[in-house]
Amino acid sequence: MRTSAAILGDYRLTTAEILYHLPDFPTVLQSFIWQQPDLSPDYPMLRRFLAYWERHLDGKLHSVRIASKHLVRPAEIRYASCQLRLH
Repeated sequence: MRTSAAILGDYRLTTAEILYHLPDFPTVLQSFIWQQPDLSPDYPMLRRFLAYWERHLDGKLHSVRIASKHLVRPAEIRYASCQLRLH
């Protein structure tokens, strides 16, 4: 039986904050948040989305900040430092 981590591979929940110039007011920046499971560290889905943006949308990209987090992690186990008994 394969675990969830093995099935998902290196997929991570990826969040990108995209700053772009408004087409009618080029000196004004607007923020857009994109969130999707994506493969780290190459982020092919994000790259595909940004390529689509540059081809089809009027707002010129200013900057992109990326944060990612594993979707499934091994359980964290802590051992008790002492054991107490009551009656």
